[in-house]
Amino acid sequence: MTRPRNWLTTALRLVAGIAIVVPAALLAGASPAAAHPMPHSVVELDVYQASVSARLELPADDFSRASGTDLSDVTQATLSGKAKAIRTYLGKHIHPATTQGEAWQVSIGSLSLSSTEQTSTGPYRELVAKAVLTPPAGTDVRHFTFGYDAVVHQVVTHTALVAVRQDWAAGQVDGGGATQVGTIRIDTRTMTVPALKVDLGDGSAWRGFLAMVKLGGDHILTGTDHLLFLLILLLPAPLAATGRRWDGLVGGRSALGRIGRITLAFTAGHSVALAATALGRLDTPGRPVEAFIAASILVGAIHAVRPLFPGKEALVAGLFGLGHGMAFSFVLAEMHLSTGQLVTSLLGFNLGIELVQLLLVCLALPSLLVLARLRIQPALRLAGALLTGTAALGWLADRLGLANPVARAADSTGSHTTLMLAALTVTALAATAWILATRRNARPGPARPSAAAGAECEGRHTATTCEPYDHDQSAETADSAAT
Repeated sequence: MTRPRNWLTTALRLVAGIAIVVPAALLAGASPAAAHPMPHSVVELDVYQASVSARLELPADDFSRASGTDLSDVTQATLSGKAKAIRTYLGKHIHPATTQGEAWQVSIGSLSLSSTEQTSTGPYRELVAKAVLTPPAGTDVRHFTFGYDAVVHQVVTHTALVAVRQDWAAGQVDGGGATQVGTIRIDTRTMTVPALKVDLGDGSAWRGFLAMVKLGGDHILTGTDHLLFLLILLLPAPLAATGRRWDGLVGGRSALGRIGRITLAFTAGHSVALAATALGRLDTPGRPVEAFIAASILVGAIHAVRPLFPGKEALVAGLFGLGHGMAFSFVLAEMHLSTGQLVTSLLGFNLGIELVQLLLVCLALPSLLVLARLRIQPALRLAGALLTGTAALGWLADRLGLANPVARAADSTGSHTTLMLAALTVTALAATAWILATRRNARPGPARPSAAAGAECEGRHTATTCEPYDHDQSAETADSAAT
C-alpha cells in the first residue's frame, strides 16, 4: 500500500509544479505593455531669485481617485465649478520647506484640463495646475525639501517626476528641456511618502549672463524673420539707383559704407527698443508686433526689386529695427526675472544677438559684393526678393490669424541653422577667392607706353620725364565714372 500512495503523492506534486511554473513563465515572458503601465505625474519647477514656480501635470483619473473630486465629466468650460475644491486639496498636499524645516507659502494659481500621452500609456486626460512656492524672507531657494503627495498617498503605484525647467542662476534659460531632480513615490516599508531633497547647487550671475549670450545668438540664428529682413536690405546695397530702377554699381568703399550703416542702424534700433521694453516691463501685445515685422520684410523685398528709399536704407533699418527689438523683448518677459537679473540678461542677450549678426553679415559680405558684378545679378536679385516677399506675405497672413503652409515652411527654415551657416561659409570662401583672383589678374605688368607716347619720349632729350601708365588709378577712375 505504501508504494501506490507514494506514487500518487509524486504525481500530485508534479501537476502542482506544472501549474505554478507555466503561468509564472508566461508572466515572466510577457511584454512590458501587457502590464498596462499607468501615467505618472510631472512637477516642473522654474527657479527665480525669491520664489519657485511649479507646474503640476496630474492624470485626471488618478487625481479623482485620490482627492474624491470627480473630473470624469468635467470640461475646461465647467472646470471653474471644481476649482475651489481642487486648489484646497492641492494646498494640503504640497509642503515645501527650508532645510531647517521652515514651511514655505504655497499659492495655487490657474487650472486647466488637456489631453496628452506618455510612453506606453496611450492617451489620457490630465489636470494642469500652476503654483507659486515662496520661502521665508532671506532663505535659500536653491536648497529645500519638497513634500508632495497629491496622488501617491492614495494610489500607491503612482510616481511623480520632479524636474527643473528654468534656472537662470544655473544657466538653464532656453526652455529646451528639463533637468530631472528626483522621483517621489511611496516607501513600501513604512508606507509613507518621503519629501524630496532638492539641491540645485550654487548658481551665479556669470552663468546666467553666459547662458543669455548663447540664447541671444540662438535667437537670431533661428529667428528667420529677423535675419531675412537684414539680408534683404543689404542685397541691393552695392547697386546704384536711377529713378525707380537699380542700374549700375557704386564703388567698393561706398558699398561697404552702406552695408555698415544699415547693419549699425538695425542694431541701434532693436537694441533701444529691447532695452526700453524689457526694463520698462511693458506689456506689448505680441501679434501686432509680429505682423509689423512681417510687413517690414515685405517692404524690404519690394525695395530690392524697385528702389523705394534709395540712400535712406539705414534710416529705414533703424525704424523697423524698433519693432524687431520689441519682439526680442518677449523672450526676456517670459522669464519673470528680478531687476538685477534682467539687466544682466539684457546685456548678455543683446551681446549674443550682435555677435551672431556680425558673423552672418561678414559671411554674406563677399557674396553681396561679387553678386552685384555678375551678369545674372538682376535675375538672382529678383528671385531672392520674390522668395523673401512670399515668405513675408505668408507670415503676415499667419500673424493676422490666417494659418497657411507658407508661414510654416518659412518658420521651419530656422531649424536648419547648421546647413545655413555651412552654405554661407562656402559661398563666402568662394566669393573671396573670386575677388582675390580678379585683383591678381588685374595687376598691371611692366609699363608699356603707347606708340604716341613712345614717339613723344623719343623726341625728348630726357627719358626720365616719361612716367609709366597708372593702371590702378585709371581703373578706379573708370569705375567712378561708371557709377
